Amino acid sequence: MSESATDAAVDTNDAHDDDHAHHPSDAEYIKIALILAVITGVEVFTYFESVLDWGSFLIPSLMVMMVVKFWLVARMFMHLKADKPILSSFFVTGIIMAVAVYMITLLAFNFF
Repeated sequence: MSESATDAAVDTNDAHDDDHAHHPSDAEYIKIALILAVITGVEVFTYFESVLDWGSFLIPSLMVMMVVKFWLVARMFMHLKADKPILSSFFVTGIIMAVAVYMITLLAFNFF
């Protein structure tokens, strides 16, 4: 085998190893799923006003939880952590637009 063919085989193996280095382990997936479950539980808990009245803190807290959940799902389950930065910017643009539309809707219906 020639030296260049050997170098190409090594480069291919290095690239293959790099792909696996960015892939989350099963334990990381379980941790993220548990974090998402806890955040969802807190979101559901906000509906029970008889237990705790969130008052004016309700909408901002739900917005923060929404953004955190979006970020976790996009980053870990959609593998944006390992992708090119341009793809992350598309998702950041999407969440900014979603928050803007939600805020406009809340203002239109006088929730603030």
